[in-house]
Amino acid sequence: MAKHFFTSESVTEGHPDKVCDQISDAVLDAIIEQDAEAHVACETIATTGMVLVMGEISTSCYVDIPRIAREVICDIGYDSAAVGFNGNTCAVLTVLDEQSPDIAMGVNDAMESRGTVKADTYDQIGAGDQGLMFGYACDETPEKMPLPISLAHHLAKELTALRKNGVLPYLRPDGKTQVTVEYNDEKPVRVEAVVVSTQHDEDVSLETIRKDIIEKLIRPIVPASLLDDNTRIFVNPTGRFVVGGPQGDSGLTGRKIIVDTYGGYACHGGGAFSGKDPTKVDRSASYMARYAAKNVVAAGLASRCEVQLAYAIGVANPVSVRVDTHGTGTVSDEVLAAAVSKVFDFRPAAIIDILQLRRPIYRQLAAYGHLGREDLGVVWEKTDRVDALLKAVR
Repeated sequence: MAKHFFTSESVTEGHPDKVCDQISDAVLDAIIEQDAEAHVACETIATTGMVLVMGEISTSCYVDIPRIAREVICDIGYDSAAVGFNGNTCAVLTVLDEQSPDIAMGVNDAMESRGTVKADTYDQIGAGDQGLMFGYACDETPEKMPLPISLAHHLAKELTALRKNGVLPYLRPDGKTQVTVEYNDEKPVRVEAVVVSTQHDEDVSLETIRKDIIEKLIRPIVPASLLDDNTRIFVNPTGRFVVGGPQGDSGLTGRKIIVDTYGGYACHGGGAFSGKDPTKVDRSASYMARYAAKNVVAAGLASRCEVQLAYAIGVANPVSVRVDTHGTGTVSDEVLAAAVSKVFDFRPAAIIDILQLRRPIYRQLAAYGHLGREDLGVVWEKTDRVDALLKAVR
């Protein structure tokens, strides 16, 4: 059998980049709750003792951005000098401008709506930028995500739960997880390696940390059937991780795009998600592409499916729709691409409507992945287009 390994990583909500993602999305949530039509492109920088919120925002409402940033930071667990960063006392700066009128013109009045042929309501909004977006699904896990990133996310989420629930009170907010899976003939058969790096109190011993992480985190999360005597486990391999979060490394919105998606298992167009309102197709079209890919796999039309969308700024319809099943499709990729294009409407206004994106749902997505989040009940994780796809293929 052909053997290979694949590795994916995740990070906890206390990772400095994830702190920034959550602040940006919390600002977006606060604005969109009052002004559903707002245009938001909000980015955050965090470093020792300081947070900078910047970007372009056009809205009719007012939100207290410094207060939002402080609440997010404290909720994560950075609420005292003892953990190296304090949301109550850090400096919070804001540098904001309105969205460029040149961009707004194309978003608010799509090329299709200016044509001679009568446009429908979904032709009113153009893509906020050019670019390419990917959605992916496979049958390796119940949520149709690749196994390496699924396990890494579960480990990172539980690592935070062990801290917040007081089970391991010496843990601090920053942390990373990584899982290497062995594949035989493209099927996952075992876990080759698990890496967990977690910030901790200064007084706890490395021996205690390693013992607790293996017993209370790794073994309860990683199925025993995937672990064997040859599985390598690394816990805080540097031996010490006391200084972390924004004190240990600067953070920036949008710097964990692979963690946010498929752990490197599928292609990525390069656009980040957090802090962007749904007219930005970097975000909304990636969600829609995932929706399409997941339904293809759920329909049994492929065991792996990648959907690529591409857009031109100010144009509602995508310039291309591509499906790649990596040779696992029950029909040709060309037939699937036609079926997907028939069943799913990839115009930005349609995506916003179908996926119900003008709601304050974004901060909860800003850590532990935007895809595969069946726990959050988001529309793009539903498999309600299976029958329509099968009919379109027939």
